[in-house]
Amino acid sequence: MILWDLLPLLRCQLKLFYSFFKSLVGKDVVVELKNDLSICGTLHSVDQFLNIKLTDISVTDPDKYPHMLSVKNCFIRGSVVRYVQLPADECDTQLLQDAARKEAAQNKSR
Repeated sequence: MILWDLLPLLRCQLKLFYSFFKSLVGKDVVVELKNDLSICGTLHSVDQFLNIKLTDISVTDPDKYPHMLSVKNCFIRGSVVRYVQLPADECDTQLLQDAARKEAAQNKSR
């Protein structure tokens, strides 16, 4: 399969994640970066590139990253995010699965 054939599928998946993260604005999350830095904070905003802005941040390992203790807000480029840990009570897995199936069916019919 050619990479260009995958682009519509990737765009739909990004839209799904984008709309899901938009619903979590104001909630506390933990963002783990590809350099192993984990940042806890309140999700302030997210954009279509899955860039994340956090407020009231703290790092999970302040001894390893003491320079981050004075930082209160941060902007995280979406391409450096490894994981986003969500509050369990805010994550409706059934709704996510239904949305993923619906998008997969739409893409299959194209």
